[in-house]
Amino acid sequence: MTTDIITHIEEVNRVATEYIKGLNESEISKELDIPRARVSSLLREWKSMASNSEAVRARAREALSGADTHYSRLIKQAYEVIEDANTQGSLTAKTAAIKLILDIESKRIDMLQKAGLLENKELAEQLLETERKQELLMKILVDVSGTCNKCKPEVLKRLSEVSGPTGEAVVIYDA
Repeated sequence: MTTDIITHIEEVNRVATEYIKGLNESEISKELDIPRARVSSLLREWKSMASNSEAVRARAREALSGADTHYSRLIKQAYEVIEDANTQGSLTAKTAAIKLILDIESKRIDMLQKAGLLENKELAEQLLETERKQELLMKILVDVSGTCNKCKPEVLKRLSEVSGPTGEAVVIYDA
């Protein structure tokens, strides 16, 4: 049973790695010799895991960085082909190399855009966590300063300093 789980996770990782490189489901299916429907299922599973796991997101960032470096090397080599084509006067080789650079850059941009969705989700989660902490801190301040007439003015003063001239200030009245 454990080996089945490990084998499954390795398969998910192989599919995800190819996806992050910029391949679509059909290309991944051909590359890894896995049925397209299975590739689709594995990608859905990976996306779900990635959006819920910091460890997977970290691995995805590593894979993204590796793929980006790989694209950079390919582009550098294509520029070397252009230089050789200029030296030899081969317009056909130069044209093919320029087209190759355009294709590589297009795949690279597509990969980075797909990865941007992951980053946006992380930023949204961080923002929600920050807002939650801010609400807790405000509640603590209100609760503590509400029971102490000496503390109340100092807390309000400091809150207004932090929030600035356009910010909110919490006023606590005793009834």
